Formats: sequence, structure tokens, C-alpha cells
Amino acid sequence: MRISSLFFTCFIGLFSTGQIVLADIKEPLPKPLVETSWLANHLNDVFILDVRDHKKSFISEPVFNTDKKTGKKKLLKVGGHIPTANYIEYKPLRGDQIIDGATIKHMLPTKSAFESLMQQAGANQDSFIVIVTNAANDFDITMASRVYWQLKYFGQNEVSILNGGTAQWLTEGREISITPSKPTKGNWLAKGEHNELLADSHDVASAIDDENTQLIDARTISQYLGTSKSSKVSDTGHIQSAKFYPVELMVTRKMPVKFLSAAELLEVTNALNIKPDQSSITYCNSGHLASGGWFVMHALLGHESAKLYDGSMHQWTSEKRPVVRMKME
Repeated sequence: MRISSLFFTCFIGLFSTGQIVLADIKEPLPKPLVETSWLANHLNDVFILDVRDHKKSFISEPVFNTDKKTGKKKLLKVGGHIPTANYIEYKPLRGDQIIDGATIKHMLPTKSAFESLMQQAGANQDSFIVIVTNAANDFDITMASRVYWQLKYFGQNEVSILNGGTAQWLTEGREISITPSKPTKGNWLAKGEHNELLADSHDVASAIDDENTQLIDARTISQYLGTSKSSKVSDTGHIQSAKFYPVELMVTRKMPVKFLSAAELLEVTNALNIKPDQSSITYCNSGHLASGGWFVMHALLGHESAKLYDGSMHQWTSEKRPVVRMKME
């Protein structure tokens, strides 16, 4: 299936000027976020990449609670998957890198390793990829944004995230499967490495005193202020000048977890004194939650210069760089 067949059907008219005009567009071009109604109409046109941290829920029945009076079902636990979905485990999608002699974990994998994983999942070079997660919590939805960022980094432009994931699909009573996926090996290849989406420690250090670049910390308030820390991080606090923007303020709070609308995100960023039209570098503990912030700034609010600091606080503190505690920037 070629991408053009998914995007639209049209006729081409040529004016005397030689300009090509596309008309009779029947389908809108897919956006970074697609809804379940759109996906239901394109199940056979897209490659569904179902990302989870374990396979058990992929082949298990979902759990519902049924109200005895109304008969209405409430989803308690995600199980099963969207028909035609292809499972891929999240953990192997990230790897270790040696930077200045130190091992930094949870980083971008090598190009060849990422290609191999995508091929084993069944993706092809002409696939339009829709990333699906359980969307039961913040971790799930940022799992989707992390994979989205990695695909973009390796040149996959035809990619979207299913808003609300499998939880939204189940909540709407749509058909699911619990049969294991058995994909045919695909031929997906990286189309390049887009380093403009990636920040390193030197970029972050330069941004501290750069009034044209804002640092965004996507962790919890306790980790930002320094009253707690992740085991991945060697010191407490945040990077100087970084604005606090936790993932919980980017998404809805109940399952199915969905990204807020662009209008709602603008309200939140304004309240936090974050400028959506300014260059940004997002970070967290290991580059996972930061992908949610990057996705919001880059894809949903449209600032394409946004970057993700892949090493995040894990790398920053392992390099003994300075942190700030008990201060809101």
C-alpha cells in the first residue's frame, strides 16, 4: 500500500501556468494525533505498531465492571489489541551509549538496531505507522510519544499516535483480538538521522543563559524541587532556568489517557510562563517523560525547532553538572 492511496483520492488539473492543483480531497491528511474513528476507517491502510512493556496484556481479555442497574460497562484493565495491530516490546527500543567514556542508559538505539526491531515487527518502507499504547496512564502515553520521536529522528514522517490508545478503543466497544501477532518480516529502513530533534549536554548548558531557548522539565514537582529523585539520577533538583511542565498537565487524568487539545495546552503553557513559540529543549530523568513535552511543543503546538535531551538528568548528573534545588524558575 503506497502512502498516496491512504492520504487522498483526487484528480489533477493543470492550469495554463503549469501549476498542479489537487482537488476532490476525500480524506484529511493525518495529523500527529488520530482518533479511533479515523483509525477504524483505515485499519487495512495503516501499519499499527502496538507498543507495550510486556506482551501479556496484548493477548489477554480486557476487564470491565458492569453496573447492575444500567448495564453500562466501565473499563478496569486494558487487554487485547486492535485487529491487525503488531506488537513490539518497548524496552529493547532504547539502548546504552558510551559518551565521554561513561555509559548512558535508555538512549536512542543504533540505526541498525532500530531498523532490525522495526523489521521484526513487520514494518515496511512505505508503511504509514500509527503508534498505539494501552493509554492507561502517563507512562503509556509517553511511551507512544517516545517511539514517535525516535521514528521521526530516523526519518519516518508518515507516523501518528492514536489518541487514547487501546483503552479508548475498548471504551467505545470496538472489536478487539487476543490472538498473538505473527508479522512477516518487513523491509523498514531509516531514511536518515535528524540531529536537529536531539539535544546533548552542551546544547543544554548553552540554553541556560540563552533567552531565546527555554528548558522544560517534564518530571514531578518533588523531583523538580529536589525533595525526591529517580534511581536513574545521581543528584536532586533541576537544571538551572528550566521551567516546570509535568506530563500530568499535558494529558487527561483518567483512563483512557489522552493529550489535551491545543487550546487547553496553550492555556496551561501560558499559566506556567512557557512560550509555545520559542525554541525548547525538554528533559526528564531518562528521556521518556520528556518525549511528552517534546511532542506537545513540536507536534501539537507546532514549534518544529523543539529538541529532546535524550540523556536528560541521568546524563546531566552523571557528568556532575550543576543543579538547582527548592526554586521555581
